[in-house]
Amino acid sequence: MKKLLKPFAIASIVALSFISQAQAAIELKLAHAAPETDTQHKAAEFFSRLVSERTDGEVNVKIFGNSILGGDQQLISGVRAGTIDIEMSGNPNFAGIEPKLGAFDLPYIFGNSEQAYKVLDGEVGEKALALLDNSGMKGLAFWEVGFRAMTNSKRPILNPDDVKGLKMRTNSNKSLIEAFSLLGANPIPMPIGELYTALETRTVDAQDHPIGIVWSAKFYEVQKYLSLTNQAYTSLIMVMNKPRFDSLNPEYQEVIVQAAREAGQYQRQLNAENEREIINALRTAGVQVEEKIDTAPFQAIIKPTWDSYIGENGAEWIDAIQHAIAN
Repeated sequence: MKKLLKPFAIASIVALSFISQAQAAIELKLAHAAPETDTQHKAAEFFSRLVSERTDGEVNVKIFGNSILGGDQQLISGVRAGTIDIEMSGNPNFAGIEPKLGAFDLPYIFGNSEQAYKVLDGEVGEKALALLDNSGMKGLAFWEVGFRAMTNSKRPILNPDDVKGLKMRTNSNKSLIEAFSLLGANPIPMPIGELYTALETRTVDAQDHPIGIVWSAKFYEVQKYLSLTNQAYTSLIMVMNKPRFDSLNPEYQEVIVQAAREAGQYQRQLNAENEREIINALRTAGVQVEEKIDTAPFQAIIKPTWDSYIGENGAEWIDAIQHAIAN
C-alpha cells in the first residue's frame, strides 16, 4: 500500500506546485498610443520593471506601444471592457467620459509645470482620479504629455492672427476645439496615429502637441514652423481595469499604484531633461522655432472657453485648481 501511495503523493505535490505557480503568475497587458521612442514608452518599461521586481516576478507587465492595439479611444474602451488591463492616454480623452476632468485642460489654467504637478499630485489630483471609478477604471497616476505648442507648414505663429485659416488637428477636448475656433483656425479632431500622414498629405496644416511628441512622432519632417505658445498643459492618465485591479491582493495593488506614480515622476524628469536638447535638434532638422511668444493676446481671445466649461460643469474644479496653486 505504501508503494502505491508514495508515487501518488509525489504526483499530487508536483501537480499542486504547478497549480500554485500558475495562480501566482499574473500577466497584465499595458497599451499606449505613443511612439516607442517617446518617454511614455520608456516610463512604461520602467513601470514594468518596478512591478516585476517588487512582486518577485509574480506580476508581469507586457507593453504594447505605438497604437498597436488602437488609438486612445480604443485603448480606453479596451480597459473598460477588460480586454486591456492598463493604458495611459492624455486627459482630454477621458473628459468625454467624465466632463469635469476637462478643467485640467483649460487653456492657460497652469502657468508652468510646477503648478501642474502641485495640483495633480495633491488632493485635487486624487479626487480627479477617483472620478473614473464609476466608469470601470481605476485611476493609477498622472503622467505627462506636457505643455502644448503649435506647429504648422504655412508660417511662423507669433500672434493670434497667424492661426487664422489653418486646418488645425486637435484632440477630442472641447475646450481646445473651441479655443482654435476662437482663434480663427479650422479644428479637425484626429487620433495621433493618423496625424503624420495627414500632415504629410496636407489634409491638415497644423497640430498642437508638446515638443517631445513633435520629436518622437517625427512631425518635424512634415512641419516647418514651431511656436512655443504653451496654450494648454496636458496630463497623461494611467488607468487600469477596475475589476482586474480589485481582484488583486492588497499588496499587489499597492505595488502597482506606487510603481505607476514613480514611473510618472521618472517620465516627467525625462521630459524636462530632454526639452532643450529637442529644441536644438529640431532647429538642426530645419524647423524654425519661435520660443519667445507673448501669450497675453492668445489668452484674451480664448478665455471664453472657461465660461463654456463653467456653464456645463460649474466652477468647482476650476476653483479647486486655482486654490491648490495659490496655497
